[in-house]
Amino acid sequence: MSRTKKETEGLTLLGNNATRYPADYAPEMLETFVNKHPDDDYIVSFDCPEFTSLCPKTGQPDFGRIIINYIPDQLMVESKSLKLYLFSFRNHGDFHEDCVNIIMKDLRKLMQPRYIEVRGIFMPRGGISIVPFANWGDEAHAALVAQRRLAAFPLSF
Repeated sequence: MSRTKKETEGLTLLGNNATRYPADYAPEMLETFVNKHPDDDYIVSFDCPEFTSLCPKTGQPDFGRIIINYIPDQLMVESKSLKLYLFSFRNHGDFHEDCVNIIMKDLRKLMQPRYIEVRGIFMPRGGISIVPFANWGDEAHAALVAQRRLAAFPLSF
C-alpha cells in the first residue's frame, strides 16, 4: 500500500529543489515519518561514507564513515533530512567520540526507536584511527544493547 499525501505532508525536504545546506550543526533538519510496520522488529541501516567534522582544537577537517542501525517503533527518520543533518557537522568542531554520541542522542530523541546504534570509522590522524560506537535500547532490547556493545570491541583492524 502506498503512502498517502497526508502521511508525507510533514516532509519538507524530500523533493524540495530549494534545499538549504546548513553551515553548522543543525538537528532541526531532521524529519520523521510514521512507521507502517510497528508490530515488526526490523532493522533500518544508513551508511554515510563521506562524513566530515572539524577538530575542536586545530580546526582541521576530520573524515570518516558513519553507520547507523536502528529498530524503529512509531517514527522513522527521513533519509534526505538525515543526509543534511550529517552534512551539518562539516563545520562543527567536536571530537569523533562526541559526534557519534550526539548523532545517537539526536536520533533517539527524534524517533524514540526500540534500539539504535551509531558507529564512526574515522580516517587516521597522526597515525591513529578512532572507531567510536554508541548504542541504546529499550527494556525489551537490553540484551541486544549488551551484545552489540561487546561485539563493538575490535579484535584487530
